Amino acid sequence: MRTVRIIGAPTDYGANRRGVDMGPSAIRYGGLADELSDAGVEAVDAGDLHVPRAEERDPDAEPPSAGDAKFLRETADVCGRLADEVSGSLSAGETPLALGGDHSIAIGSLVGSAREADIGAVWFDAHADLNTPGTTPSGNVHGMPLAAALGIGEFAGVEWANAPRLSPENVVLVGLRSVDEAEVELIRERGFTAYTMSDIDERGITDVTEEAMAAASEGVDGVHVSLDLDWLDPHEAPGVGTPVRGGVTYREAHTAMEIVHEADCLRSMELVEVNPTLDQHNETAELATELAASAFGKRVL
Repeated sequence: MRTVRIIGAPTDYGANRRGVDMGPSAIRYGGLADELSDAGVEAVDAGDLHVPRAEERDPDAEPPSAGDAKFLRETADVCGRLADEVSGSLSAGETPLALGGDHSIAIGSLVGSAREADIGAVWFDAHADLNTPGTTPSGNVHGMPLAAALGIGEFAGVEWANAPRLSPENVVLVGLRSVDEAEVELIRERGFTAYTMSDIDERGITDVTEEAMAAASEGVDGVHVSLDLDWLDPHEAPGVGTPVRGGVTYREAHTAMEIVHEADCLRSMELVEVNPTLDQHNETAELATELAASAFGKRVL
């Protein structure tokens, strides 16, 4: 039986709205352990990393090279410890499932997952998360994790942030609909595989996700799946910090996660950006648990 280790990373250092630090608790309360059990896996909860409250830290106390990135030192600390947890889980034969928290935690997930293996990554997100401290319009690190892991811009050579065994040609973005100009240029220059919501509308979620998983897994040891709940339309997932209209439907999201399972290459995963202060009856957190279960094999029949 597959063992999934749940690791909470309750941080909102990287976000522009408070509340995502309560995401791990909301997801657990939404029935994550039961959903995973129904998927036929054993869930082991490692609890939450200790994360000091943002009010106790100075967002601007950064080295000059950090540019406009807020809370970069704090993010580095959390992601370093998360990377250790993720790597340790994999060494123990378990599949790590990180719970955010904002999307900056993906830096830790990717670094930890790529320590002892060549990996690809599939990014289910409305946003590309390819900004750097020099291009960010907001200074929020939750818009930078892919750039950080790939060593782009100011992140080049930054040991805590770089995942050297993450193959850029195996990075795939799915469901984009809010991308900054600098990110558009980067996607074109670097040749990242990227699918917008228009691609999903035109081709269907099945073809797009199957193609994404095939591209991400080619020639690597496994794939990291990053699921930002703002990938879904706000009518389906209202409790997120940066909602963008026009996202995938409930059924499309489940279909995509079912395909993730069928690809049989899932190495690590995270659920991020659930903000219970903006949610309705915890439905976004509950949806996150259901989607995780689909990714780990839960089916109707």
